[in-house]
Amino acid sequence: MSSATETMKTKKSESKETTTQSQVRVKANTSISGSVAVLEALVAEGVTDFFGYPGGAIMPIYDALYDYNDQLNHILVRHEQGGIHAAQGYARTSGKVGVVFATSGPGATNLVTGLADAQIDSTPVVCITGQVFAHLLGTDAFQETDVINITTPVTKWNYQVTDASEIPAALAKAFYIAKTGRPGPVLIDITKNAQVQKFDYQGYKPCTHIRSYRPKPIVRKEYIQQAAALINKAEKPFVLLGQGVILGKAEKEFKAFIEKAGLPTAATVLGLSALPTDHSLNVGMLGMHGNYAPNVLTNECDVLIAVGMRFDDRVTGRLDKYAKQAKVIHLDIDPAEIDKNVQATVPVWGDCKETLPLLTALIEKKEHKEWLNKFRTMLVEEEDAVIKDELHPTCEIMTMGEVLNVLNGFTNGSAVIVTDVGQHQMVACRYAKFDKTRSNVTSGGLGTMGFALPAAIGAKFGAKDRTVVAIIGDGGFQMTLQELGTIMQFDVDVKIIILNNHFLGMVRQWQQLFHDKRYSFVNITSPDFVTVAKGYGIAGKSIAKREDLKSSLQEMLEHKGSYLLEIMVGKENNVFPMVPQGCGVAEIRLK
Repeated sequence: MSSATETMKTKKSESKETTTQSQVRVKANTSISGSVAVLEALVAEGVTDFFGYPGGAIMPIYDALYDYNDQLNHILVRHEQGGIHAAQGYARTSGKVGVVFATSGPGATNLVTGLADAQIDSTPVVCITGQVFAHLLGTDAFQETDVINITTPVTKWNYQVTDASEIPAALAKAFYIAKTGRPGPVLIDITKNAQVQKFDYQGYKPCTHIRSYRPKPIVRKEYIQQAAALINKAEKPFVLLGQGVILGKAEKEFKAFIEKAGLPTAATVLGLSALPTDHSLNVGMLGMHGNYAPNVLTNECDVLIAVGMRFDDRVTGRLDKYAKQAKVIHLDIDPAEIDKNVQATVPVWGDCKETLPLLTALIEKKEHKEWLNKFRTMLVEEEDAVIKDELHPTCEIMTMGEVLNVLNGFTNGSAVIVTDVGQHQMVACRYAKFDKTRSNVTSGGLGTMGFALPAAIGAKFGAKDRTVVAIIGDGGFQMTLQELGTIMQFDVDVKIIILNNHFLGMVRQWQQLFHDKRYSFVNITSPDFVTVAKGYGIAGKSIAKREDLKSSLQEMLEHKGSYLLEIMVGKENNVFPMVPQGCGVAEIRLK
């Protein structure tokens, strides 16, 4: 460990020793500041680890935080975007609400990308931002930004507090909205006067009901019965597994459902890990770079059962060519998603943890062996055309798939895999093995480059007893590499693999295939990543030869503490299969 790291850890230890250890939950009918009320809310909600970056408008809350170091573990990130991505990673692995602090103006606006990412990927996050004094609102004061109007499109709910007495109820409502129903991000903006103002604290009451908000739609039994009837009559049923199963903590219920009726199942990118990779009914991944059989056979099934997924365009391709022959059963907690893109024959509203057992009770026990064998036959075709060369290449240069294959040999599907966005993301989603739920953390709907490094930090705090491996491209890594400082200061044990192809690989692939190889600004020059990591006290190495791959991955995984491994891979390798944009899923290309 570097001397700088030791110094930082010593200072942190000294700070905790000088903290008032007798600090207890504030009793009702006590006069406290708005800042203390914020921290009492976090304690009451069971928050232990959260992320943030201080500044002028949120300074009173940070001053109060000085006396809560024994109860709340604040992780100082290096950029507010890193803070919210870390909160997302924490939420995704822990199943709890992620929390992030930021100051006003640029601090708050730096959260916007993460808010949009959390909104589209249904990640429960509570963001608390400082704001200028209430009497300065609308005056263009220093670091004043209208964060409420800016974030309204990318939050599930937001609210500005201008009086300290509003804080307990506002935060109780924030946590309730963020984690119930279809989860999502919430932002509470607190003016500086509300932070310093004293008020008569009546205690913290968690929110359990909001009159105008119904997180779970009423389950309609007639739709359950109609869905069961379709499944029982189906000869070629096919299940699409989405993240809703993970968010609803319904993995056991889902498994019982598909096993009873012998239903072939493919996952969306965010649905991966809800069902073990090696499960006999798991037929792969859906979507643009998904497996061959699930895409083609979507247009041959007679009943399509979507569970907790939203029929994203990367899954459906051209809607006018998508599953036109099939009866569609759509299970979702968000009624707005049903019929939005694909018309449902039977809509099943409700929490899938409740609806799946009801449906399982009514379906008949079947196997559908012949239909399932068709998926397996097509997998062999994909293996011969794509997978064999990707996982076991005969060329001199290593492939991304080869790296994932060797990594699987060490992790056996037990690690949390956090990916950035690009070719490496699709390769990791295709080839990483998952044996436990909440193991695949990636930016799905928004596709945010720079997501992986900070998200991996949060993922580790959310799953302290699990190995966390961040797989990142050379482009995305440079967007948030400053978070190596967070890893250094807080001694976060994250394993970082940079798959370096000297290109913005996914953009280059599209330029090759659809723009006549007119490679426009996709060549990217990178620093010496190992030297950069060393500057942050993080061990690492760079390899370019196949004979070094296995031993280097083993060294990385066995190393105590964080480690960065740069692996040089082929510059112009492409990710296949691929559904070209504007095509139907059955038009997927193997090469």
